[in-house]
Amino acid sequence: MSATILDGKAIAAEIRAEAASAAQQLIDAGTTPALAVVLIGNNPASAAYVGSKIKACAECGIESIERTADSDISESELLSIINDLNNDASVHGILVQLPLPDHIDENSIIEAVHPDKDVDGFHPINTGRLVAGSECLAPCTPAGIPELISRSGFTTSGKHAVIIGRSNIVGKPMMNILVQKAENANCTVTCCHSGTPDLAVHTKQADILIAAIGVADFVTADMVKPGALVIDVGINRVDDDTRARGYRLTGDVDFDSVSQVAEAISPVPGGVGPMTVAMLMKNTVAAATRLTE
Repeated sequence: MSATILDGKAIAAEIRAEAASAAQQLIDAGTTPALAVVLIGNNPASAAYVGSKIKACAECGIESIERTADSDISESELLSIINDLNNDASVHGILVQLPLPDHIDENSIIEAVHPDKDVDGFHPINTGRLVAGSECLAPCTPAGIPELISRSGFTTSGKHAVIIGRSNIVGKPMMNILVQKAENANCTVTCCHSGTPDLAVHTKQADILIAAIGVADFVTADMVKPGALVIDVGINRVDDDTRARGYRLTGDVDFDSVSQVAEAISPVPGGVGPMTVAMLMKNTVAAATRLTE
């Protein structure tokens, strides 16, 4: 058995095209959707992520506004930047690239972003709306996973989804998305984490297994139910002297072994990653639409 490979690049392109069409409708009506990205310091990975988001904005007809500052910026100065963006009617989405320097309280920064411009979906108000099943700006990575599943021809309704990881960015919102009585959801959900004993007992029951723990190749074939749908959210750098750059990217799932037992699997790279950026574009257009209604 060899698993179907879920093509996140192709499906993300579909979603970006839809976002571009919706953005053009707003532009035709007199509003250009705008996303402000705040980047603190010179973390190369963060800079690369921001670059990919700015590129996606250009492709979708979304104006991108970049605000940068040195890593020694004070928390009050950063809050002032966010306040200015909150009060700027021409800005519809605000994204503060994480992680932030240690001296800045990330929660304070997340809570400072206006919920209606919180295109990352991290503000407590959006978190509460997500739990309640209300309309909200949902975190981009977990919101993209049901899209990846459904647009690949698979269903979620009635399935047992097991999530490994309980972060506020992926694990918890993923659980709250899939448990809803809604399209591309309606799952029975189990959330596992570092405190879960006998992890494989749970993962082997999963019709849909979602790994988001940040440990390279953690999920192996003996942890997966034959015929399961496996979504790999992890992205890890592993030293590899055979590569020109000295490392390779791998997920939280041992792709080679698991692809022999799963029905379908998302690759790393090229699976969940492109979906995250596409859903950010979708959130930005949605925020612009609501703010101009």
